[in-house]
Amino acid sequence: MDRWWVRRPSGCSCCSYSSLKTWLPILSWLPKYKVRYLQMDVLAGLTVGLTVVPQALAYAEVAGLPVQYGLYSAFMGGFIYTILGTSKDVTLGPTAIMSLLCFSVVGGQPHRAVLLSLLCGLVQAAMALLRLGFLLDFISYPVIKGFTCAAAVTIGFGQVKNILGIQGVPHQFFLEVYYTFHKIPEARTGDVVMGLLCLCLLTMLTLMKSSLGSSDSASCPRIARKFIWTVATMRNALLVVAASLFAFSCEAYGFHIFTITGHTSQGLPPFRPPPTSDTTANGTTVSFGEMLEDFGGGLALIPLMGLLESIAIAKAFASQNDYRIDANQELLAIGVTNIMGSFVSAYPVTGSFGRTAVNSQTGVCTPAGGILTSVIVLLSLAFLMPAFYYIPKASLAAVIICAVAPMLDYAAVAKMWRVHRLDLLPFAVTFLLSFWEVQYGIVAGVAVSGAGLLYNVARPGIKVSDHGVLVMQLCSGLTFPATEHLSRFIHAHALQVSPPRSVVLDCHHVSAIDYTVISELKDLLRQFQLRRVKLVFSGLKPSVLKVFLAAQLQDFRSAHSVEEALQMESGSSEPLLGAD
Repeated sequence: MDRWWVRRPSGCSCCSYSSLKTWLPILSWLPKYKVRYLQMDVLAGLTVGLTVVPQALAYAEVAGLPVQYGLYSAFMGGFIYTILGTSKDVTLGPTAIMSLLCFSVVGGQPHRAVLLSLLCGLVQAAMALLRLGFLLDFISYPVIKGFTCAAAVTIGFGQVKNILGIQGVPHQFFLEVYYTFHKIPEARTGDVVMGLLCLCLLTMLTLMKSSLGSSDSASCPRIARKFIWTVATMRNALLVVAASLFAFSCEAYGFHIFTITGHTSQGLPPFRPPPTSDTTANGTTVSFGEMLEDFGGGLALIPLMGLLESIAIAKAFASQNDYRIDANQELLAIGVTNIMGSFVSAYPVTGSFGRTAVNSQTGVCTPAGGILTSVIVLLSLAFLMPAFYYIPKASLAAVIICAVAPMLDYAAVAKMWRVHRLDLLPFAVTFLLSFWEVQYGIVAGVAVSGAGLLYNVARPGIKVSDHGVLVMQLCSGLTFPATEHLSRFIHAHALQVSPPRSVVLDCHHVSAIDYTVISELKDLLRQFQLRRVKLVFSGLKPSVLKVFLAAQLQDFRSAHSVEEALQMESGSSEPLLGAD
C-alpha cells in the first residue's frame, strides 16, 4: 500500500516544514499524488456524493430544519477535510445522531442551529489546540451504545408519522408515541404504500449487497456482482429519484396522494457570519447571551459526541486499511469544518460511518475524493432544488429508518452480558434517560460509569494467603481513595485478631503513591509496632521506594519479593531497614 509521505527537505527548513506538515496533512500526500489515484478518488467521490444528497435531505428532517439545510451542511467538510484530515476514508457531513442532538438543543430553529455549529467548532478546535482529546476516553463503550441504541429508536420511530402521512404529532418522544398511535386512523393510503414499498426495496438492496461477500455469490458473474453492488450502494439516490418522478407524475395529473417536501430555497447559501441574535415568532429579539443560556449543556455535549463519533470511525478504518491517524488533528479538522460551515448556514456535522464505509469500499486513495462529493452537493443546490419539491416525505422517512436500523445493536448487549454484566447498568441508564432528554441520558450514563470506575479505584481487590505470616496482595494500584479500605482490611485481618499477626504487603502492582497513602501507612506501621508484629512491603517499584524514602518513613521493611519477605519474617535473613 502507498504511504502518504514526502522526503523532508535538507537544511534549516527541515523543522519548519515538518511542523507545517503536522498542521496541514495534505502536504504529506499531495506531492506523491498519482494519476491512478485520481481515477479511484473520482469514482469514490461520485458514489459518496450520490449517497450524501438524499441522506442530507433526510437528516435535515431529523434536525427539524428545512431540507436545504442538510445540503448546506454537506459540502464544507469535503473541502476542509482534504486539507486538514489524516484519514483517506472519513467523510464529514450531517449524520442521524448529530441531527437528533441538534434538534434536542435548538428545537428546529435554523438561526440557532447555525450559531450552534460555530460554537461547537470553536470548542472542538480549542480542544485540538489544547490537546484535550483524552477527555473522550471518559465516555465508555456502554454509554455510547446506550445512546446510539436510544437514538436509533427515537429517530426511527420519529419517521413513522411521515410513513403514515399524519400531521400534528409532537416531537417529545413519549408524546410522539402516544399521538402516532392515536392518529393512525388519519393515515394517508398513498404515503403508507409509498413508505412501505421504499422500506422493502431498501432492505432488499441492503441484503443483496451484504450477500455479495458470501461464498454463494462466487458463482455469480463478476459484471452482475458489480452491477448489484453499484445499484445497492446508490440505492438511496435511485429510490428518491424514482419516488420523486412518480410523485411528480401524480401531481401533474391532479392526484394529490402523497405528502411531499414542498417549497425549498433555491441556489447556493450566502457566505456570511452566523447570526448572533434571533427573533421569535411574536417579534421578540433574543440576544446572544440568552441563546447561549438556552443551549445549556448542549454546548459541551454536541462537540464531544461529534468528536467521539468521528474519531471512532477514523480509527476503525485506519486499522482496517493499515494506516495511522492523528486524533488531535482530526479534532482540528472537525472543528474548522463546523466553524466554516456556520458561514454557509450549516448545522453541526461529524464523520458518517455509512458514507465512510462506501468511500472505503469504492477504493478511495486520498481525502481528495471529498472534493468531488462537495461539488455534487453544490451542483444539487444550484440546479436541482426545484426538483426536490416533489420528493415524498415517506421516501425520505424510509431512507432515515434504514440508515439508523443498524445502530440498534442487540449483539453488543449480549456481549456485555457475557463479559461484564455491570456494564449493562450505565448502558440501561443512558438508554432509558435518552428517551426523556438526550443530554440527560449521556450525562447520567457517564456519571454511572464514572462512579463504577471510582469504586474500583477506592476498593481495590486484596488477595490474602496464610504462610504463617499473612500475605496480602494488592490487585491494582493504591491511591488516596483506597487508603481507608486498605487500613480497615488490615486491621480486621491482622491487628484486631488475637494474637495480632505480621503482614507482608505485596505491592508489585503499585506504580505510584501519594501523600495520603504515605500518611496512612505511617499510622499502620505505628499500630504494628505497638502490637509487636511486623508489616513488610514486598515488590516496591523504584518510583514508590523513592517516595517512601522522601517521606522519611521510619523503620519500614522492604523486600524484593514475597519469598524474601517470608524469609525475613522466619528469621533466615536479617530484615532490611529503610532500603531495598
